[in-house]
Amino acid sequence: MAGPVSNWVARHGQALVSTAGHLARHGFATALTIIVMGLALALPLALDVLIRNVRLATGDFTDAVGLSVYLKTEVPEARARQLAKTALEHAGVASVTLITAAQALQEFRTQSGFGAALDALTDNPLPNVLAIRPRANASSPARLESLRAWLAAWPEVDAVQLDRDWVLRFSAILDLLRQMVLITAALLGAGVIAIVGNTIRLEILNRRAEIEVTKLVGGTNAFVRRPFLYAGALYGLAAGLLAWGLVALARAMLAPAALRLAAAYGSQFVLQGPSLRELGALGLAGVALGWMGGWIAAGRQLARIEPRAA
Repeated sequence: MAGPVSNWVARHGQALVSTAGHLARHGFATALTIIVMGLALALPLALDVLIRNVRLATGDFTDAVGLSVYLKTEVPEARARQLAKTALEHAGVASVTLITAAQALQEFRTQSGFGAALDALTDNPLPNVLAIRPRANASSPARLESLRAWLAAWPEVDAVQLDRDWVLRFSAILDLLRQMVLITAALLGAGVIAIVGNTIRLEILNRRAEIEVTKLVGGTNAFVRRPFLYAGALYGLAAGLLAWGLVALARAMLAPAALRLAAAYGSQFVLQGPSLRELGALGLAGVALGWMGGWIAAGRQLARIEPRAA
C-alpha cells in the first residue's frame, strides 16, 4: 500500500516542481497573467471590505433609528418615568430618554422665538415623550414593528412615531450591495477561469510536439494533463495572494485619511482591512478557479492531439 501511495505522491510532486520551474522560466508572461487574475479577484474582495467598513462606521445606522412615544397630555411626569423604566426592561430596547412636557416647552420657547406668546398660555399643551433607541439586534423592520405595536397598546400612549421607511431603505441598500458583491464575484470568477483556460490552451499549442512524443511513448491524457492543472492552480494561488495584498495595501494607504475624517466627526473609527481568514479563502478560491480553468482547457485540447504516423 505504501508503494503505490509513495509513487503517486512522487509523480504529483515532480509535476508540481517542474510546472513551477516552467512558470518561473517564463517570468514575464507568468507575471502578466497573475496580475490580470489578481485584479479580477481583488475587486469583489475590495467591495466586501468597503461594505464592512461602511457598516462599522455607521453602526448600520441603528443609532439613527428610534421611536418617539407621545403620551397623553393628562399623564403626569411621575407616571411617565415609570413607563420609561418599563420600556427599558424590554429585550429590544437599548435606552429610553424621557423628555418631559416642561423640557419640551422650554426648548420650543428657546428655539421658536414665541416666548411672549407662550407666556399667555395657562396650561402646557405639550405631552411627555419617551425617546426610545432599539438594540442593534432588534433594528430589523419586523422587530421594530413588533416593538411599536407593544408600545402603542399602552393606555397612556397617544401615538408612536417610528422611522420605519428609513430602516427599510437602509436594509434594501445593504441587501443590494451584498447581491452586487456576489454577482461581481461570480462574473469575475468566470473571467478568471477564462483567463487560465486561454493561457493553458496557448501553452498546450506551443508544446504540441512535446505532447505528441509523450503520447507516442505511452503517456496517458491524465499524465499529460497533470502539469497544466498544476499550472492553473499555481496561477490561481499567486493571483489570490496578490489580490489580498492589493486590498491590504489600499487599506494601509487610506487608513491615515480615514483616521483624520473620523477625528473630525469625533469618532474612534479605524479602517478595517482584509483578514487572514479572507487570505486563506481567496487563496483556495484562486486555486479552485485556476484548476478548473486548466481542466477545461487541457481536456478540450489534449483530446485533439494524437501522435501522427511517421
